Amino acid sequence: MKRRKFLKSLLALLGSTTLISFAYPLVRFVAPPSRKSEVKRLSLQKNEIPSGEAREVVLNNTPAIIINRPGKGYIALSKVCTHLGCLVEYNKAKGELICPCHAGVFSLDGKVLSGPPPKPLSEFPLRVEGETILIG
Repeated sequence: MKRRKFLKSLLALLGSTTLISFAYPLVRFVAPPSRKSEVKRLSLQKNEIPSGEAREVVLNNTPAIIINRPGKGYIALSKVCTHLGCLVEYNKAKGELICPCHAGVFSLDGKVLSGPPPKPLSEFPLRVEGETILIG
């Protein structure tokens, strides 16, 4: 094999390797993520969450909180603050969800009461069947 042909082949190989190493991450960044994970459901017993109390769970890799609101029933909300993604905490005494990072305050319905969050907390579908609470 002549030196010139060898160098051309080597340059072609290195060039294509470089192109692929830049193109693959770019394609992965632009393409939407696949939805391979199936939606999981969670079931709890009603007696696990007395009136006025809350229970923290993880639903589909998202931290969530199930609250038994006195007189209104159960609600399942994401714990991820819509401002910068901090996890909100349930304040039973005030009946609010408070973001410790930037003092965002949410009602027990997930609506913004004050602070920097631009939108309400995400709500998960919840259904009560007899003594069982189904979330998801």
